[in-house]
Amino acid sequence: MRASGQDLAGVLVIDKPGLPQWEADAAGFRAPPTSHDIVQWVRRRTGQQRIGHTGTLDPFASGVLVLCLGQATRLVEYYQGHNKSYWARVVLGTATNTYDGQGEVTHSAPLPDLDRAGIEAVLAQFRGPIQQIPPIYSAIKQGGESVHYKARRGEDVVMVPRPVTIHRLDLLAIHTQDGRPAMVDLRITGSAGTYIRSLAYDLGRALGSAGHLSILRREQAGFFNLDHAYPLADLAHLTRTDDWTPFLKPPGFGLDLPAFSLTEEEIQRFGFGQKVILTGAETHLADGELAQGIGPDGGFLGILASLGPAQEAGGTVWKPAKWFAA
Repeated sequence: MRASGQDLAGVLVIDKPGLPQWEADAAGFRAPPTSHDIVQWVRRRTGQQRIGHTGTLDPFASGVLVLCLGQATRLVEYYQGHNKSYWARVVLGTATNTYDGQGEVTHSAPLPDLDRAGIEAVLAQFRGPIQQIPPIYSAIKQGGESVHYKARRGEDVVMVPRPVTIHRLDLLAIHTQDGRPAMVDLRITGSAGTYIRSLAYDLGRALGSAGHLSILRREQAGFFNLDHAYPLADLAHLTRTDDWTPFLKPPGFGLDLPAFSLTEEEIQRFGFGQKVILTGAETHLADGELAQGIGPDGGFLGILASLGPAQEAGGTVWKPAKWFAA
């Protein structure tokens, strides 16, 4: 049966448009949209008001934007916190107040006098665990307010370093000007909370120059990549009277959690909110660990949380954390 409006539930992956390949009228936007703009657009088109995202993209950035609709919004926290991968272009020689090409130039510096080996040596400093200072023009909150609002009012904002991990940092191309590197193209995989704008700024300084991020395309967010994503142009013909379900992944799809096949009795007990002792070897997980409950038909039933070993019987005690099955 066709689901629409408030009954619509699942994961919708959008290939968010951005710069430089911006199609001004692809979906009615006159400028590259914010992530919130995309959420509002999907709300209007589907009639589903319960929509959450698993991580925003700056307006100029393009690529994977994961939206959870309806009942799937209960799973947003489990889709968050995973690594994200990007293609990025860093312009050398100038820095901006926003660390990207949309801000005001704060200072300029000569282009670095380095060859590929020299650039690779600098990139090596950023791989692995690092301390990163986020941009002041960001959604990070201080005192209950996003710091970019304070920055735009001219208030002093102090950003403290945060630990992030750069799992991958590949040098794809060097674009030269008068024999010196003027732009570099990178492929980056970072932990949740990594700011590629900060990486671009810090890289420019480490190269003995200045730098800012000019192009950013998110290629993957957790499980979801561009192969799962729909451009807005592919969805623009749909309205709330159309069937959106072919474009949605079911709730639970792509979760990075172990999956347990449950019996009908176990499903019923979890549905009543009861604790259940599971005895399969794969279920022996520590207190606080999470897993997916899977029905006999292979369908996702909900999230289970371990309470640790059972005291009087072999096995592990589990409780329903987020249960979807009736």
